[in-house]
Amino acid sequence: MDEYNLDSRDVDIKKLAKESMQNMDLFIKLKNGIRSGDKTLRTNSLNVLLTLSENNAEFLYHHWDYFHEMLKSGNVYDQYGAIYLLASLTSVDTENKFESLFDEYYGIMEGEKIMPASHVVLNSAKIISNKPELRSAIIKKLINTDETFKGMQKDLLKVYAIETLRKIKPEGEEKVIIENFIRSQLNNSSSKTRSAAKCYIDRCGPN
Repeated sequence: MDEYNLDSRDVDIKKLAKESMQNMDLFIKLKNGIRSGDKTLRTNSLNVLLTLSENNAEFLYHHWDYFHEMLKSGNVYDQYGAIYLLASLTSVDTENKFESLFDEYYGIMEGEKIMPASHVVLNSAKIISNKPELRSAIIKKLINTDETFKGMQKDLLKVYAIETLRKIKPEGEEKVIIENFIRSQLNNSSSKTRSAAKCYIDRCGPN
């Protein structure tokens, strides 16, 4: 049994996040844990580090390169954790490290695997909020999934793109670009994609 109960379903995430800032042994276990093959250990470790990234991002920012290595690993579980942690840490990215890996991060949307690609999409609103200078480039990525994503579930990825675009208040020419993309999905063969587009236009879209 792990002394911090990281392999248990009943663990105090907030308590461990606070303790890990003073306990290097625990912090190392968390860093190793997010790459574990054990689902419970991996999930608990990631949740603790995500709590740190939200409340004490400066502390975790020093470990950016470690999370970047996870992003490049090719392992979908490593990528999943890195996608969320790097997106959260853009809030304190004073050295513009995210800009240097922008192509790697969004390159995941050009692959064949829906799981990591969808989570890149779903984290994009947070990145835009923290890095407004990347707004146009990210929106372009979101509306070009037909041309870039090589997997079989393009329509599902579009649903996530529409959900993310709902969180972004369009500005200037973006309104036309985004609306054209949304309206083009009203006749999509996927009922989920059509519903997401209709929801954006009729009820859920920003005013």
